[in-house]
Amino acid sequence: MQDDTIAAISTAPGGSGIGIVRISGPDALHVGDRVFVSPGGKKKLADQMSHTVHYGYIRDEGKTVDEVLVSLFLAPKSFTMEDTVEINCHGGIYATRRVLETVLKNGARPAEPGEFTKRAFLNGRIDLSQAESVIDVIQAKNEYALQSSVSRLKGSLSRKVNDLREQILYETAFIESALDDPEHYSLDGYPEQLKIRTEELLRVVDSLILSADNGRIIKEGIQTVILGRPNAGKSSLLNVLAGEDRAIVTDIAGTTRDTLEETISLGGITLNIIDTAGIRSTEDCIERIGVNKAREKAESADLILYVVDASAPMDENDEEILELLDGKKTIVLLNKTDLPSVVTKEEVRSFTGERFPITEISAKEETGIDTLESLLKEMFYQGELTFNDEVIISSARQKSELVLASESLKKVLESIALGLPEDFYSIDLMDAYAALGRVIGKEVGEDLVNEIFGRFCMGK
Repeated sequence: MQDDTIAAISTAPGGSGIGIVRISGPDALHVGDRVFVSPGGKKKLADQMSHTVHYGYIRDEGKTVDEVLVSLFLAPKSFTMEDTVEINCHGGIYATRRVLETVLKNGARPAEPGEFTKRAFLNGRIDLSQAESVIDVIQAKNEYALQSSVSRLKGSLSRKVNDLREQILYETAFIESALDDPEHYSLDGYPEQLKIRTEELLRVVDSLILSADNGRIIKEGIQTVILGRPNAGKSSLLNVLAGEDRAIVTDIAGTTRDTLEETISLGGITLNIIDTAGIRSTEDCIERIGVNKAREKAESADLILYVVDASAPMDENDEEILELLDGKKTIVLLNKTDLPSVVTKEEVRSFTGERFPITEISAKEETGIDTLESLLKEMFYQGELTFNDEVIISSARQKSELVLASESLKKVLESIALGLPEDFYSIDLMDAYAALGRVIGKEVGEDLVNEIFGRFCMGK
């Protein structure tokens, strides 16, 4: 438990109906009593029960700062497992700041970024993977990100990791017992049994590692690049997806000279879209720079939306674009279907083969977007994400520790295959045990803890 009392504004800055100033620590109730006055002037917060709300005023040197409701959460039944006082005041920037200033004058110190959640971790209320999910909930940009983060906050990853650690610890304890007391514990046939169990452990760990790519996309969004030859309708598509005129659209080929970026949500999926210059051979030096930028963006994209003008024949520029699509997740959008069609799906497939899904849209008429949404879900999330059954990793730190655990389990299998002594097994099993422990915050250093919570917002 921490020995000082902290305070911070826990609501976002700006005008709002309610602002919350949170106080947590061993002296939280006494700090509250120094600033809070009930209508009758006799009520003391220190004498009240947990999970109660009290009406009154915040006073500073005899002057009323604001009319408030104060909520009490007594240790250990609070987020931090410490005595916690939450002052619900009016939500103006100045009002909440004055309430905080008054609290700080009366015995609390300013909380560091993420310090309330850090205390919840240090006091054992949540583990490190749950603490990391708190910031993911706050920063969630879409329904998938929110549901995945809430699932981890409720302990889905913690339970899976703890189960893996228990199995590893059981096997290690058995090996050590057999080596110390061979008369009562036999290792005959044990390597074959351990091989089966280790392979199952490895399968689970590797499935968590593979989920990290989905986790990154859920959390950060799909890096999406729109490619096509000039005047294919790329900027019109961006405007439709963004729901506003973000890009200049004209009938003049080559209007877009530079990249234009926009983050949009399509059916709960976040797309970080980059509109690019039309790809073609050109003598215009400025347009050529834009074309080169388009090629660069395509190389690092998670997804390419290849826009084909259905009202004009495909040409050598389309062939050049196809070279950029090798190895990339791509959806081909046959645009301008509101005009007489010159290009069919079959003709596009003569260029692309069966590599990419093809769908018809009209950016002008705003049709075909629902089909695009369905294709995105199938391509990245296999249709739908079932959060109750699937644990998604979204942290690079967690993934790196899982990779170490996987490598250690593979060493166990190698030792079994080579017929090495059983004590070799326990060494690598314990390395896997330790790596999995670091996923949930066991055996982590103070510097790492400070770095993780330093990314949090103030007041959380």
